[in-house]
Amino acid sequence: MKKINKKLFKKVLSKFSTGITVVGINVKGINFGKTVNSFSTLSISPPLVLFSLDIKASSLNNFKKSKFLSINILGENQIDISNIFAKKYPKWEKVNYNLGEYKTPIIKGCLANLECKKIQLFMKGDHIVFICEVLNASFKNKIKPLVYFDSNYIASDS
Repeated sequence: MKKINKKLFKKVLSKFSTGITVVGINVKGINFGKTVNSFSTLSISPPLVLFSLDIKASSLNNFKKSKFLSINILGENQIDISNIFAKKYPKWEKVNYNLGEYKTPIIKGCLANLECKKIQLFMKGDHIVFICEVLNASFKNKIKPLVYFDSNYIASDS
């Protein structure tokens, strides 16, 4: 069977608009976070979401060990936060956040925030897929989403 060219595949996928999230964990009092656009709803009942991380992602082992995590859905004014957590070793010092009920970092000013319990993970291709049960959720009206399209941030029309 013929394999698709990796460069073409990435370009084609860039034509799908996605929101941007920062997934956060707290391990022994230390926060870790990653910018993620591979986030999706899996089920309404029970409330399940999923996301994936590259197997080469920094702090992947911490994400695999962590029982609880936050998913922070970024607003259009949070490009700087997305860029911070897209780095190999992001720093939380410039990010305004609180720890949630499950001690996960909840970023302030987001469009929405979720606190989740990791219930399953598995490897497919070059990523680890995380399936999580949503335990807490909140959102803010009047904030537009941060959208990624064609390998660039774009203004949302919502």
